[in-house]
Amino acid sequence: MTTEHFVQFKNVQKSYDGETLVVKNLNLSIGKGEFLTMLGPSGSGKTTCLMMLAGFETTTHGDILLGDKSINNVPPHERGIGMVFQNYALFPHMSVAENLAFPLEVRKIPRADIEQKVQRALDMVELSDFGARRPAQLSGGQQQRVAVARALVFEPDLVLMDEPLGALDKKLREQMQYEIKHIHERLGVTIVYVTHDQSEALTMSDRIAVFNDGIIQQLSSPVELYEKPTTTFVSQFIGENNSLQGRVREISNGIATVELRGGKIVRAQAVNVQGENTDTILSIRPERIVVDPDGASVGELSTLEGQIEELIYLGDHIRTRMKVVDCDDFIVKIPNVHGHKILGSGQKVSVGWLTEDCRALDCSVLNMEGKAQ
Repeated sequence: MTTEHFVQFKNVQKSYDGETLVVKNLNLSIGKGEFLTMLGPSGSGKTTCLMMLAGFETTTHGDILLGDKSINNVPPHERGIGMVFQNYALFPHMSVAENLAFPLEVRKIPRADIEQKVQRALDMVELSDFGARRPAQLSGGQQQRVAVARALVFEPDLVLMDEPLGALDKKLREQMQYEIKHIHERLGVTIVYVTHDQSEALTMSDRIAVFNDGIIQQLSSPVELYEKPTTTFVSQFIGENNSLQGRVREISNGIATVELRGGKIVRAQAVNVQGENTDTILSIRPERIVVDPDGASVGELSTLEGQIEELIYLGDHIRTRMKVVDCDDFIVKIPNVHGHKILGSGQKVSVGWLTEDCRALDCSVLNMEGKAQ
């Protein structure tokens, strides 16, 4: 992957009714060879961005550049972009090979070259012996591979994928995630991928743009996004997360001293707070929390009392739901290892975490009752 600005959105806005903006002043650069995922809930603007890049929607304001040229007025079929959709969009009356040949034929590629390129595309998705079959004779996963091959067969520099794995079952979806990721690594093609599935985005992407309400909330690598969310929305949307509401009493050297409801004091990284004597939401990942910490941890530890409400066995860990302070849904993931203390429902325990694992964030997702959504 390079840092070259291969795709650029410059001050892009989109409104369907002339009043409400579904995409708000988007500025985004995508490097050549990058796998960038647009992730967000329904209605967040991610698919609209993809459709504007494909040419199926027009911008209300701003420019979209491919290379160094604006493509705002270039029709979709002249943009040279590969597309993969959720519903495959294969021609049912054509064989697999004919489906793959179609984008080459419309580009007037010589017949001898078409056969070679089709075979190469079939080999790439491990369907070498399926060229004569019709789409209806293939499984869902095989059809999706054909759709990926068709998007890549004319060797585009850019491929757009719109929820391409949404119709597959869990096991097949996970398998296809790795296959698409490996194809991207082999070919070095630029991929812009849209999904609402956070695990899919974390698995496949070089970078992830998290959308909400038409705005990119955070643009980071998967590790950065999960480990270091910068907003409460991102911390709650990406992975499982615990939220505790409190008030900032002091900020010193990047550390916030926070008073929780009930008066308990804890410390956290001051990531996105308004200042002293303002409200904040603390974010702590369930796997970063220790039950009955013994003080052996390296680093500053915060501890609270909790009561176990529910224990769910999930094989590699025990998902433990507790009541902590005013939160009835405080989740701790306890590793299933030999020698671990046996816990029971109703039991009172202490829970602890390192200050570096707790992030003090904004209160933008508080509802009218003052509780985290």
